Amino acid sequence: MALPWTLHGDGKTVGPTDVVAPGERLNWPLTIGIGAQHVVAMFGATFLVPLITGFPPSTTILFSGIGTILFLLITRNKLPSYLGSSFAFIAPITAATATAGMGSALFGILAVGLLLAIVGAVVQVTGAGWIDALMPPVVSGAIVALIGFNLAPVAKNNFTEAPLTAVITLAAVILSTVLFRGILGRLSIFLGVIVGYIAAVIQGEVTFDAVADAAWVGLPPLTLPTNPFENPAVWAILPAFLPVVLVLIAENVGHIRGVAQMTDSSVNRLTGRALLADGLATVLAGFGGGSGTTTYGENIGVMAATRIYSTAAYWVAGITAVLLGLSPKIGAVISTIPAGVLGGVTTALYGLIGIIGVKIWLDNKVDFSKPVNQFTAATALIIGIADYTFSAGTLTFNGIALGTVAAIVIYHLMTWVTRLRRTA
Repeated sequence: MALPWTLHGDGKTVGPTDVVAPGERLNWPLTIGIGAQHVVAMFGATFLVPLITGFPPSTTILFSGIGTILFLLITRNKLPSYLGSSFAFIAPITAATATAGMGSALFGILAVGLLLAIVGAVVQVTGAGWIDALMPPVVSGAIVALIGFNLAPVAKNNFTEAPLTAVITLAAVILSTVLFRGILGRLSIFLGVIVGYIAAVIQGEVTFDAVADAAWVGLPPLTLPTNPFENPAVWAILPAFLPVVLVLIAENVGHIRGVAQMTDSSVNRLTGRALLADGLATVLAGFGGGSGTTTYGENIGVMAATRIYSTAAYWVAGITAVLLGLSPKIGAVISTIPAGVLGGVTTALYGLIGIIGVKIWLDNKVDFSKPVNQFTAATALIIGIADYTFSAGTLTFNGIALGTVAAIVIYHLMTWVTRLRRTA
């Protein structure tokens, strides 16, 4: 069977103004090299999610690779993207695991993936206009921002366990961003982890017993989600998880628009397929013990730096991630990363998630002189940052859920009343 990519030029060189399109590729050695860059770009963030939530890192990496391959198949090799761990899942996974175990968190991940897949199928039929109407930039920016800021206490708890290691890690993240150019500058989180890890080893904060006992090749730990019909109590965790769907929609749509700007606008027609693919990849992860997935901005950075958008490189990245996930020893090494390193990295990372929400406002020129926009953002952020909670029977709604609902309801209610009263 012929491969779906045509060779770009001679396959060896890319001119300063050339773009390697999704349906093109360079020769295989160069394509494998570009794919390796995508693996490195996704790795730092993808393995952090399971470390923070207590999930097996090798399992999450395995399902991120499988999910990426599934994404490429569903989008017909037309949309270059890597599906890595979504940070939007951290807060609900942490809460669910603490109260009802890992199986309940996996049920929440599965439910989010199923709902996202349904949204993708609807968008494929109806178009994406209704998403823009439901979540205009002021709303989507507020939701993304409050998720990042809601996680601040998690970063603080890890930071205080080993403050010196955390400071070294955070400093390495910040300095590598400005010291290095190109791809190294985009890997500041990954470099920060390496520097912090070395500092932790020197201080005796790392033990390697589990690494020595782990096999080089084998299946990672696989865990099934809790069956809600056998244990109805797990239904109570859904209010914390379902708002994540809105974040995944915003992330996927933003990714697609970014790729469209760098390649051509026809990519926007793949929005429904992309949402469906990410939803199915998240369902698979939930069934097996991995974290939910999303399209990765880190890999957009690699494409912007190289001007190579070939989906062939993403096949290399996905297959490489699968192979990494099938090495328990690599998973054991990742699991040795101590709390101080995580505290330093997440202090920056969670703040950056919040700033991405702010960037959505800036990029879309949200006018904060308008009371509708002021109250939508202000109320949602305070509810999310303070982690307001509301209980109804067995259901508990956390700050992310309540803040998300608040952003949507306040915006549309104030807009409706403003139009009705003609006070705009």
